[in-house]
Amino acid sequence: MIARRPLTLQSARRWRLVRCQPHRELTAEHQLERQGFKVFLPKTSKTIRHARRIRKEIAAFFPGYLFVELDLAADPWRSVNGTLGVAHLVMRGETPAVVPAGVIEDLIACSDQLGLHMPPAPEAGQRVRIVSGPFSNQIAVVQRLDGPGRVRLLLEVMGRTVSADANRVAMVAA
Repeated sequence: MIARRPLTLQSARRWRLVRCQPHRELTAEHQLERQGFKVFLPKTSKTIRHARRIRKEIAAFFPGYLFVELDLAADPWRSVNGTLGVAHLVMRGETPAVVPAGVIEDLIACSDQLGLHMPPAPEAGQRVRIVSGPFSNQIAVVQRLDGPGRVRLLLEVMGRTVSADANRVAMVAA
């Protein structure tokens, strides 16, 4: 007969998915942390253009969602649904759905201390879409990597190919 190890408190803690009210992810994160829950909200820097003005804003990497670590036997997990900014826990039957092991850990590994998502470094020759800055939404080709966070890009501007330096977090794979 195989002896089973008893579940420890740590092994019972699993990441769960929380659906937030529209544009209230940061509020939900703050309120859940005030209640003592461990919360992870991956964030991204977003460029907003309006009326000839450009501004940067921190936004949720997965709009409308955040993650909370719960032990269903020990935590008052039903109180999550009544938290300001939260619409509901994503359920699977009668219990909150579990995020597959390793997913959140990988996201945390690709984030900085503030929770800003740092995508993996692009490779030379890769096509990328610029997501922030004056060239937002343009497609470029990575020419080379210049240090830990800088990338040299080739852009098509007014019918000419020009090179420009950009921050690695300002682009995603095209």
